[in-house]
Amino acid sequence: MKTFFTVALLSLSLLSFQGTAEAAATSSKSKASTTQTRKVKSVVLRKVAAAPLIRAVPTFGQVAGLHDVDDPLDLKSSVAYVLDQNTNEVLFSKNPQAVLPIASITKLMTALVVVESGLSLDEKLTVTDEDIDTEKFTRSRLAVGTTLTRGEMLHLALMASENRAAHALGRHYPGGLSAFVAAMNAKALSLGMADTHYVEPTGLSSRNQSSAKDLAALVNVTSQVPLLRDLSTSREARVALGKRLVQFRSTNGLLSNPLWDIGLQKTGFINEAGKCVVMQARMAGRQLIMVFLDSSGKASRIADAERMRKWLAERPSEATTASAKL
Repeated sequence: MKTFFTVALLSLSLLSFQGTAEAAATSSKSKASTTQTRKVKSVVLRKVAAAPLIRAVPTFGQVAGLHDVDDPLDLKSSVAYVLDQNTNEVLFSKNPQAVLPIASITKLMTALVVVESGLSLDEKLTVTDEDIDTEKFTRSRLAVGTTLTRGEMLHLALMASENRAAHALGRHYPGGLSAFVAAMNAKALSLGMADTHYVEPTGLSSRNQSSAKDLAALVNVTSQVPLLRDLSTSREARVALGKRLVQFRSTNGLLSNPLWDIGLQKTGFINEAGKCVVMQARMAGRQLIMVFLDSSGKASRIADAERMRKWLAERPSEATTASAKL
């Protein structure tokens, strides 16, 4: 009898132990499942919280379908124009009549009006709140209160594409900014630039517009002004801003390329215009004017210029008529 009770007691203990172990295992699985579920939820939440995709703003040229026009060099610029400055022979033409925003190419006309005004280049001009960019909210190293000569402002506007410098130049024109913009448009008209219109001196506004043919006419005139040639092709300059000497550099990397002999240049960029560049350069035994507008890609305008240089070197007498009449 005693043996029977002992066996029974052992059986109950084993059953109790198994039940407890199963309960513990179930609890452990439940906890593991809960933990695993939480991890999955956490991953999902992180994915949901990811930053939204920001789509690029199309250029005016992209909206107009100008990039759909084929050309033999497969250029990324929707507008390209190459002219022999001495003979007026068109060597390359792609969408030459298209009227597009020209960004900081505007500063060439700004500089031309300043030089032809006869105003002293030694006169001190001061940057004020009026020169702050309220169009694109771009930054500048010329803080409000900075005082430079008109010549220094002109240098920074052409070489480093300094917007506050260009705006200050226009604001210090006799009659103020409105008179300066009127002078810009009057000069464009006198040069036969019928497709061109300016609303301000920096190029930040997409309402500053022109065509490749018009810009070639502007480059032709400005390249004959020694001061504008020198300032636009300067690679770098140190300018005293208060007690500091600040280094400014050119926005055109081709100036450092020994394969290029550039007499005058200006780059430009705003979202609506894409990447732009105009130049006068000696190439393949010719003095050429080159215009590239609405180029897509970070370094595409420079790459397009290189393609053009190589093409002209290989086929100096050829021309193409890849143009869109708009």
